[in-house]
Amino acid sequence: MKNIIVKDKVINITGIGDDDYVSLTDLAKFLNEDDPRYPIQNWMRLKDTIDFIGLWEMLNNDNFNRVEFDAFKKESGRNSFVMTPTKWISKTNAIGLKTKAGKYGGGTFAHRDIALEFASWISPEVKLYIIKEFQRLKIEESEEIEWQGKRLLTKINYLIHTDAIKEYLIPVNLTEAQKSFIYASEADMLNVALFGMRAKEWKEKNLDKKGNIRDYASTIELAILSNLEYHNSLLLKDGINQKERLITLNNEANREKELFNKNNVKVIESKNE
Repeated sequence: MKNIIVKDKVINITGIGDDDYVSLTDLAKFLNEDDPRYPIQNWMRLKDTIDFIGLWEMLNNDNFNRVEFDAFKKESGRNSFVMTPTKWISKTNAIGLKTKAGKYGGGTFAHRDIALEFASWISPEVKLYIIKEFQRLKIEESEEIEWQGKRLLTKINYLIHTDAIKEYLIPVNLTEAQKSFIYASEADMLNVALFGMRAKEWKEKNLDKKGNIRDYASTIELAILSNLEYHNSLLLKDGINQKERLITLNNEANREKELFNKNNVKVIESKNE
């Protein structure tokens, strides 16, 4: 469950499949804070509403019951016509509206296309605020995907890095504890080369944070770290000692940072708290 803020009101959004569904219940509170069901039902009584959500279903739902829709379409707009989300869903097999039980996070949700139509009925101002907030949300999601991609690449290169450590640094007669110490030492060398501190130092300065120093790296730092892991595996193969490797890798990290800065590459910070 995600949310956006529209005129100081929290509007919940839930993912269903690959689509975003917006809480109509939250939006309806702009008109009736105490019982938001009534604005939703009033909106669904309108002929224009039935036409719109029916057309949306025909375009997106192969199992939409058009016979029931035609019946509703003929009745819509009359004083006697009553429509609720539950009735619409059950009679037409609609997928554009969803109902969720529960005191917190429950209510009526609608596909973003339908939610924007409902917001427009409430007021053009609310609709514009929602569009703006959706744009912000999508930018954040895109950045998070990019960050996760860089993190995955770093972990893949980490396998290459640890394999090189195993082949060129660890004698076969070491205990598991001794092997772990060497792996940790090499990982910390990369941390010092890039971040300027060991993992333990970072943890002592960030007692309130979960995870490790790499979980809070930016996309640029993750890209550099990935390169350093691969670079270090080549230096290990050449038999270079750790002190010399640290100097070489730190120079490489600084060179890449400067390169990214000169080319104004966008920095995406981790979303970890």
